[in-house]
Amino acid sequence: MKNTIIILDYGSQYTQLIARKIRELEVHSIILPYDYSADQIKKYNVKGFVLSGGPSSVYEKNAPFLNENIFTYDVPILGICYGFQLLVKHFDGLVEGSKKAEYGSSNILFESKSILFNTIQTKNTVWMSHGDKVSKIPQDWEITSKSENNIISSAQNINNKLFGVQFHPEVMHTHNGKKIIHNFLFDICKANPDWTASEFISQQLVNIRDTVGNSNVICALSGGVDSTVVACLLKKALGQKVTCVFVDHGLLRKNEAEEVMNMYNKYLNLDVTLLNKSDEFIEALKNVKDPEVKRKIIGNKFVEEFENFSLKLKNVKFLAQGTLYPDVIESGGYGKVADKIKSHHNVGGLPEKMKFKLIEPVNELFKDEVRKIGQELGIPVEFIMRHPFPGPGLGIRILGSITEERLNILKDADKIFIQILKDSGYYDKIWQAFCVLLPIKTVGVMGDKRTYDNVICLRMVTSVDGMTADWFDLPPDILKLCSNKIVNEVKGVNRVVMDVTSKPPGTIEWE
Repeated sequence: MKNTIIILDYGSQYTQLIARKIRELEVHSIILPYDYSADQIKKYNVKGFVLSGGPSSVYEKNAPFLNENIFTYDVPILGICYGFQLLVKHFDGLVEGSKKAEYGSSNILFESKSILFNTIQTKNTVWMSHGDKVSKIPQDWEITSKSENNIISSAQNINNKLFGVQFHPEVMHTHNGKKIIHNFLFDICKANPDWTASEFISQQLVNIRDTVGNSNVICALSGGVDSTVVACLLKKALGQKVTCVFVDHGLLRKNEAEEVMNMYNKYLNLDVTLLNKSDEFIEALKNVKDPEVKRKIIGNKFVEEFENFSLKLKNVKFLAQGTLYPDVIESGGYGKVADKIKSHHNVGGLPEKMKFKLIEPVNELFKDEVRKIGQELGIPVEFIMRHPFPGPGLGIRILGSITEERLNILKDADKIFIQILKDSGYYDKIWQAFCVLLPIKTVGVMGDKRTYDNVICLRMVTSVDGMTADWFDLPPDILKLCSNKIVNEVKGVNRVVMDVTSKPPGTIEWE
């Protein structure tokens, strides 16, 4: 049985980043709710526990509690942020609100040696995100570092294999964060690196076969890498029991339906059915402005179309989707205490009652991990490196009401923008790029005449996993070309702007 690190989720937006960092080091990890039962944990070869951060305060009434089942395993425990404070409180230390909250980058200074920080310099830059602080450590613990504000930033009880850090080693902004996790896995937990992309595929093939049994599956395809990987996994596991369906909902980019179908026919041995439902989706979205309502309408319409299509088939009991973990996180996460950022159409946007059971083989992975799985499956680079495109499509890139006229404006602008990026060699350097149609008009001058037309916003970001992102600094001459061509060639646009917001505080998509 392979090594497993169990991460107990207390609602942090970073919880899956912990799992991803551990998997990058080729150790199997799973995320469980903080109140997971001991019986459910028994099936794993547990080498250690990680307690995630979270938005609560440990001294609040009804705050998520420390699951004492973890102490029955005699394995190391690492508490991160809220998880650290839980350990301190449990062992009669003191956690209280701080007048000096710590958010963002901070410097810490190690005060005593710890195997957790082995080979890391005495001063280290870390990422903080907390308002409470540990003001008194428990008996038999020792402080291992403090922040530049003289706040305890880590402590340990080496004899009982208990470790806590107030900062977030899983976030890329923490220098040597991956090394800290490495030390916990291999020096403290004595884990072995035995989890790889090929191991994930083998495990998922078994899981899919066991789940589906003698039933049939509809696989929802979007043309992106996530759903394509899911389709290939299903075909490998189930063969003819899988029917792949691509729905043109009218919110795709210009000529995208034709391009996607050609790609499936050219590169992959997938028998894909195209359903043109543009009119139905656009009619359902008529006069709808609220993005949450848009997502729910689109999610419901997708399921409705799949259910109608399934009537032509036999014994279809499952719907497969390319849901990723960032979708799950932003829709409220797996746990009971995660905050909802937005309802993704394929998570929070799905109807409460539907005839299908869901299969989501990659819903605990990030985009970069899915791409590795795709490479292992032999999926061509044309699919693997496509920019992410949201399921609701242009419906969440048109701010305000969706009309045929506004759709055509955005499609034309986006086509020009993406083509310029490809022609100039920047497309493959950018993680995601797209246009947004804003719900405003501005005054302009064209041909010596006053205009009052729409505004297009260019959005370009770099990212690894979609959880954090920074804006891409496109050279001025390319930006100028984009602006000139869009304004000159797209009727109804007289102004182009650029979004220079990172994630956080923004999101990648605007809605």
